[in-house]
Amino acid sequence: MPSVVAILAVLVIVFLIFLTTFVPIGLWITAIAANVRVRIFGDLVAMRLRRVPPKGIIEPQINATKAGLNLSLDELEAHYLAGGRVASVVAALIAADKANISLDFAQAAAIDLAGRDVLQAVQVSVTPEIIDIPSKGDTQSGITAVARDGIQLIVKARVTVRADIDRLVGGATEETIRARVGEGIITTIGSAASHKEVLESPVRISETVLEKGLSAGTAFEILSIDIADINVGENVGAKLQTDQAQAELKIAQAKAEERRARAQAEEEENKALVEEMTVTLVEAEAEVPRAIADSFDSSRMSVMDYYNLRNILADTEMRQAIASPGGERETDTTRSAHSIGLT
Repeated sequence: MPSVVAILAVLVIVFLIFLTTFVPIGLWITAIAANVRVRIFGDLVAMRLRRVPPKGIIEPQINATKAGLNLSLDELEAHYLAGGRVASVVAALIAADKANISLDFAQAAAIDLAGRDVLQAVQVSVTPEIIDIPSKGDTQSGITAVARDGIQLIVKARVTVRADIDRLVGGATEETIRARVGEGIITTIGSAASHKEVLESPVRISETVLEKGLSAGTAFEILSIDIADINVGENVGAKLQTDQAQAELKIAQAKAEERRARAQAEEEENKALVEEMTVTLVEAEAEVPRAIADSFDSSRMSVMDYYNLRNILADTEMRQAIASPGGERETDTTRSAHSIGLT
């Protein structure tokens, strides 16, 4: 008999240890104290069996109940099993309810499952957020744009936005707002006739950008665009003209070098041609005395004919000397006579 009592006592102790370990009794007591209906076996033990942490479901349910929200454990558990963040969704619902923002559990769960921080979205919807353009972590000093007079302007802007709960699912993020506002700034400055117009009236940029409806398709509503700073950069137009002039100078230099090389090549060809003609002329002049000698030997030319030819050459040389300004210019005929041995 005592052994049976001992066995029963051991079994009771083991059951109690198992119950306190497997079933969060303390969490169940807390839920009962907060007027949250939770069943030990139907809810807590079932969550354990489904590998759902009871604390991650019960505590958000307690918070929702205390805030006056009517949520079911099944909804919270289903959202957890779908990969959602139950605590964040419940906190967002409480914040939206206190701010009189229409947001139900299904919509909040969809926003959370879409990868958005639903609590932050509700906070931005209540308190507008400021987006710096460019962002603070960006290495650029600002949005650079060039007016029509060629002067570069560097602009920094701040965009005040409010989250649109209805467009959070499928709506574009802050990066799209930054890109669109940057594009609007560049377009506005680029259409200005002078950079002075932009400096005199920076609000023109804000008005032009706001008119473009940049918030379409995004998860935000743009409240205002404020130009925080405008700095004058370099004279891009003058720089482009200088670069173009340098390029044209290089082209002209290249063409001049090409003409010089062509002229030098032609000069070398002419020199070679002159040398060739000189050699031919020397060879021809070398044949003249031999031809005269052959004429004497063959009696085709007599001595008198030879002297008559010399007299004619001498008379021609004299006439040319008299006709020349210096009176002593050696003519081509004289040189020819010397070369063939007639003088």
